Formats: sequence, C-alpha cells, structure tokens
Amino acid sequence: MAKTFFDTVSNQLTWTALACSLLAGPVMSQNFPITAQQRAIANQVAQSGVALSELSPNAPQSYTVKSGDTLWDISGMFLKRPWRWPELWGMNLADIKNPHLIYPGQTLYLDTSDGRARLSMRPGGDLPTVRVSPRTRIENLAISALPTLKSSLIEPFLAEPLIVDERGLSAAPRIVAAKDNRVLLTRGDRAYARGNAGSELTDDPLKKQQAFRVFRNATPLKDPVSGEVLGYEAQYVGKALLARSESSKDSLDADGKSRTEIVPATIDIIDTKEEIRVGDRLLPEPPVQLQSYVPHAPTGVMDARVVSIYGSAVVNAAQNQVVSLNRGSRDGLEPGHVLAIMTDGIRLVDKTDANRPMIKLPDERNGLLMVFRTFEKVSYGLVLDITSGVKVGDRLVNPL
Repeated sequence: MAKTFFDTVSNQLTWTALACSLLAGPVMSQNFPITAQQRAIANQVAQSGVALSELSPNAPQSYTVKSGDTLWDISGMFLKRPWRWPELWGMNLADIKNPHLIYPGQTLYLDTSDGRARLSMRPGGDLPTVRVSPRTRIENLAISALPTLKSSLIEPFLAEPLIVDERGLSAAPRIVAAKDNRVLLTRGDRAYARGNAGSELTDDPLKKQQAFRVFRNATPLKDPVSGEVLGYEAQYVGKALLARSESSKDSLDADGKSRTEIVPATIDIIDTKEEIRVGDRLLPEPPVQLQSYVPHAPTGVMDARVVSIYGSAVVNAAQNQVVSLNRGSRDGLEPGHVLAIMTDGIRLVDKTDANRPMIKLPDERNGLLMVFRTFEKVSYGLVLDITSGVKVGDRLVNPL
C-alpha cells in the first residue's frame, strides 16, 4: 500500500524541517502488536528519561538512520543492553508513535542536559525553517520501515525446521517415484507421490495450485539435562507443487481379471536445499505470517539449555547461527525473548590448597540469543552476539 505525500504551499507558508521529516504515517502498524507492558514502560521512560548509566559509552549525540540499519543495531548504539527496546522507544515517544515505524533519513538526537537521557528527532535549540515548493511524492513506506533484525538471517528458518511428534512425519504424503527412474531430484524435476489410505493427495479446484514443503528424517531432540525427548526435528530439503491429483483406475490383467491400479499424484520440484529422494515426505506450505521481533527479556525466570545446532555438523555455533532450546511455549518463551548465553565454568583441582579440593569456576556470560520461533517444548533462537562458540548444553538465562 503506497502512501501519498501532498506538500502544498502558498506565498509565505513555511514548514519546519522537522515537520517535513515526520510526514511518514503509521503504515501497517496493525500487523505489529505492542504489548501493554512495553507501552507502559515506554510511557514511564518518556516522562523520566533513562539513567545516564544505561547509555552505551560510545552513544553518539546524533545519528541519521540509514538503509540497512536494524532496530537492534540502533538500540545497541545508544543503550548498553539493546534488548531493552521499550526504553529506547520511550525516549522517542513524542515523535515515534509506533516503535516499528522508523525510516531511513530520520535523525535521532541524544539529550542529556538534565542528567537523564532522552532521544528525539528534534535537535536542541530553535528549529530552523525552510521554504518548500509544491510537490507530490509517492513512496512505499511499508517496505522502507526498519526491521528489528536483518530478515535474511531468520527467514529461512521460519520454514525450516519443523518439530513433529513421533508419528507426525510418517503419516504425511510421501514421494514414491521419480520420472525416468531418477534417484536424486533437484529443481525442475518431476516426481510422483502418494498419501496414506483415506487421505489421498488430491487437488482442490477451487484453490490455487497447492504447494508443499519436502522433509526427511525426524531426528529426536533430547533435553540435555533430563533426557526427555522434546520432539522430532524434520530436515527440510525443498519445495514442490502439486500438478495432478492421486487417483485410481480399473483395468484387466493378462488373465482377463479386473483389478484396480493406483495412480500416484504428480508433483514438480520448484526449489531444493539439497537433493530430494524417494521416501521424502510432503507437508502443506503454511500461510505467510508477518512477524515482528521486538527484543525483550522474559518476565519470569528462565533457565534453558542448548539442545542442538541447527543444520550444521560443527560442534560450536557462531554468530548468526541458529540453535534449538529445551524450552518452548509451555515454559513461557515467545518470539522476541532475549536470553544471555552462559558458558559453564570448568572444574579443576585447587593446587594452591594442600588438600587439593575440586573447585568450579563461575559461569561466564558468552553472548546473547533471541528466540524467533517456538513450539510446545522446543524453541529456536538466533545467536546475536558471541565471545566464543556456543555448544550443546550451554545455559541460557535472563539477561541482566
């Protein structure tokens, strides 16, 4: 949806430069919910400001938003703890009604004159005035607003992985054969698939062509502490479109006896992460969901563990990699929750003590992680900042 700006002036009509910069209206704000708690914190901070001790040591006096910035980047530029997004929004409350609607070209000014920190799009002192000429500008604001994080880092993982129960994937339609007896399938290939008895793979003539995601293997995810199987992680391998429905037809065999032949559905492979095989399973493409990831700390005490490093054979996860956690929606985790990554202190013998007792060094904070997808017992998070590699079993706790 495009937003149209009409800047019409006559004779000596002047507008301040600030007014010109604030013409961007709240586009699509209804798709980005703001919690009551976030709004309450923002209102409080808007009145009192933020303690100077909360500011980043290198916080700039002003910053002009650039294309490619993220809200996480900007928050971290001004605050020591970037997940405390409501505080940053609160400092902007007079100018920015919705924290998701910040655009390239806007300039943020830091004011610390009264011993408290506030952020505004109004510089100190008198505002300059400018004369403007009549003009019309059309711009798609919906796509120019800054994202919380770079979407390219998490978009692939919104489709993959998939957590299923023990029988969930085995009940899904399966690829049974490939054209020309191919063993491995890639983009552009044609294949054939079947559903289970009573749930045949059929097209709906009233809907657009059905799309499926292709999965393989359901690997158990075990809690590293309790040993409980939290779910089964299906490996995403590609996408396919249903070209022709599954059916059956009657025919005569060589002895003239009637028999019913199964005709599998026809599918076309339209995308692959890796080569697809006979036996891989099909699950319907879910509807596209517009999600907002506003970083915030969990309200309750959280103590989680890293279960696995997704899609990688490496032992340690690095920055911008995805890991699974042994906590999910049943434990109160939700998209946007920020957790501190802790590295267990090593155990060693105190050689300075004649009794040689065993001691354990304190756990040390290793970085930050943000949850972006949750299931009942399992969640997936993106490693945002890291000092050294994250490994299975590392603790995740509330950030301080």
